[in-house]
Amino acid sequence: MDPSAAAAHEPATRGEAPTPAQLAAAANTFALLSSPPRLHLVWLLTTGGHDVGTLAARVGVSVPTTSQHLSKLRLAGIVRAVRDGRRHVYVADDPHVVALVQQIFDHIAADGTLAPDPPR
Repeated sequence: MDPSAAAAHEPATRGEAPTPAQLAAAANTFALLSSPPRLHLVWLLTTGGHDVGTLAARVGVSVPTTSQHLSKLRLAGIVRAVRDGRRHVYVADDPHVVALVQQIFDHIAADGTLAPDPPR
């Protein structure tokens, strides 16, 4: 791989302005996670793998709707399906998005308000 192609795949460092491509990709990721059912699915998958029926029941939407959400998350590389016999088990596949989702729920109280940060 030539050096310029390799540089294109490296993340921005802190203090360095993001590129237009990075801004667009980040906005797309946030847009994808802006759907409460998709965000709930990703959160559930941070705790381990689940099949589509279990996910649908936990999120409270139909299996076809859950499958559509999972398809979008798969295309984005956020989740993947692992074959387990005749069924597919979905797992979180992007550790950065997993960390982001875990951090946002660490920051939001159960009543939906922002939880205060601990004193420094």
